[in-house]
Amino acid sequence: MAGHVGITHSKIEGLGVFALRLFTPGEIVMAIDDSRMVDQDHPLQPGEHERHCDYLERGRVVLMQAPERHINHSCDPNTYVKTVDGKRYVIAHRAIQREEEITYDYCINSNGEVLWDCHCGAKRCRHRIHSDFFHLPLELQQEYLPLLDEWFRTEHRDKVAQLERIITK
Repeated sequence: MAGHVGITHSKIEGLGVFALRLFTPGEIVMAIDDSRMVDQDHPLQPGEHERHCDYLERGRVVLMQAPERHINHSCDPNTYVKTVDGKRYVIAHRAIQREEEITYDYCINSNGEVLWDCHCGAKRCRHRIHSDFFHLPLELQQEYLPLLDEWFRTEHRDKVAQLERIITK
């Protein structure tokens, strides 16, 4: 799978990951390497950056590896991340054309407090991003609800249930 994507300069920011072939909706674009744990016993080393960390279930933190560490955020993403049988995958949310940049919305499966200015260039760019899923506009929470990982649904059971009640009214 990794042979089906490449890393090069991105119009969004720095380096990006690009499709080397067509991907269809629901297709696995790549597996994510979660082998580099970051914790008290395994802290970040010189040259490793917190911005490349991914915050997962039960407070687990991993340092993302290449190529996935170069997937940029977009407010109109073409992929999402899903855990299947304990392994995380980047999955095509819609068709991805050859040479198209692979992106995902960093707010899916996130409960962080990080704020940043977005330069994704999407028509529906939110411009100022708050990394918490539950700070997304309601219509995006509804759109992304089926994409949430089971661990995120479990850890945020009450908020997800409240959201489901709101959108089914």
